[in-house]
Amino acid sequence: MASASAIKLDQRETYAAFICDELSSQILHPVITERGWDPDMIFSGGVAGAVRALGGMPCPEFLIVDLSDSEDPRADMQSLADVCEPGTVVLALGTLNDVTLYRDLLHAGVHDYLVKPLTADVLHNAVVAAENALFVEEEVEEQGPKTDARQIVCVGVRGGIGSSTLVANMAWLFADQGKKTALLDLDLFFGTSAMQFDLEPGRGLSDALDNPRRVDGLFLERAVVKPHEKLSILGCEAPIGGMSDPADGALEQLVDALGENFDCVVVDVPRQLLGSHVDVLKSATDILVVTDFSLTAARDCIRLLAHIKQIAPTADVYIAANKVGMVPNEVDEKDFENSIEHTVDVKIPFDVKSMMTATQKGAVISEEAPSSKLAEAYLTLLRAVTSDDTIGRSNKSWFGKLLGK
Repeated sequence: MASASAIKLDQRETYAAFICDELSSQILHPVITERGWDPDMIFSGGVAGAVRALGGMPCPEFLIVDLSDSEDPRADMQSLADVCEPGTVVLALGTLNDVTLYRDLLHAGVHDYLVKPLTADVLHNAVVAAENALFVEEEVEEQGPKTDARQIVCVGVRGGIGSSTLVANMAWLFADQGKKTALLDLDLFFGTSAMQFDLEPGRGLSDALDNPRRVDGLFLERAVVKPHEKLSILGCEAPIGGMSDPADGALEQLVDALGENFDCVVVDVPRQLLGSHVDVLKSATDILVVTDFSLTAARDCIRLLAHIKQIAPTADVYIAANKVGMVPNEVDEKDFENSIEHTVDVKIPFDVKSMMTATQKGAVISEEAPSSKLAEAYLTLLRAVTSDDTIGRSNKSWFGKLLGK
C-alpha cells in the first residue's frame, strides 16, 4: 500500500481507500482493478490517514475507510465528515461487530459498514452497491430536485376510526390514475397497509429509518411490496418492542426521499407518533385528518389542527368524516364544523357489506367494489385533495359505463 502522505491531486478522483492491514488491501485490489479504477489510490493509514490526507486534497467521490485502529470510531467518522464534500459515498471497514455502532455509522451518513475478516464477494457487492449509489447521486444532481411530488400525510384523530383503510384506498386510486405512488405505513408494530392487499410487508422500513439517505430506486426495489404496477408499500410488522424509535428528522428525510422516486407519497401516521415526531408533518404538501362526529373527535380535531398550523403552516389541510351512519352523531355536523373552525370536506359512509366483500377477497374497496357508495366517497376525497373534479377510474370512462364496458 502507498503512503497517504504521498498524495498530490489536482482534481477529484473517483475513489480512494485508506486501509489498516495488508490482507484487506490484497482482497480489495482485484475488486478495484476490475472496475477500471487506479489501484494506486489504495493507501495505508485507516481513517486517521484519510482525515489527514483529505485536508490537503480534493475529496474523492467514493471513500473506503478502515476503522480497525480507531479508539473512537464515532468521533473519527465525524472528523472525516468535516473534510468530506457533500454527496461523498463512504464505505467503512472495521473489526467491531456491534449493531449499535453499525446504526450510529449509518445515521452519520456512512453508506455501509463491513466487519472483518473480509471476503472478496462481500467486498465486491459492497463496492458495486456504493457505485450504484454514486450513479443515483449524479442522476439526481443532473435532473435537479423533484419538486412536484405530492406528499400526503394522513392521521386519524382516534384509534379504530378507519384511517388506514381510507389511506390504502386513496393510494390505490392514485396508482389507478397512473401515478407512481408510495404508501408509507408508519405503524411499525401493528401496520395493516400490506395486509389490506393480502400481502406480507417487506423488511426494508427499519433500514430506511436507520439511514434515509440510502433510500433510492435500487433500495426500494428490494424493500417494497407491490399490489399494483404503480403502487409500492413500505411498511413492517416489527416484533413488539423490537425496533428503536426513529432518529430526529428521519421521518422527514424518508418522506422526502420517497418523493424523489414517486409522483405521490401517501403516509399513514399513527396519531401517537405526532407527539415525538413532528418532522413527518413538515414533509407534507397535504395533510388529511380523519374523524367522526363524536365529542372526543371534535376535541382532538381542534388540538390537532392547531398543532398542524404551527408545524406545517403551508400544507393544505382536509377533513374527512369516516364511517358516517354507523352510529348516531354525538355532535351535529354544523356544530362540529363550527367548533373545529374547518369544513368537513368529504363524508364517507359506513358500508359493512362492501368492506366484508373486499376483505374476503384480499383487495381494497375501490378495486373490488368500484360502484359502491363507499368507493365513490373515496373518489370524491381524491378529487378534493387533487382539486381535479374530472378524476375517474382510468379503465372505465363515462361513455364506457353507458355501454356497460
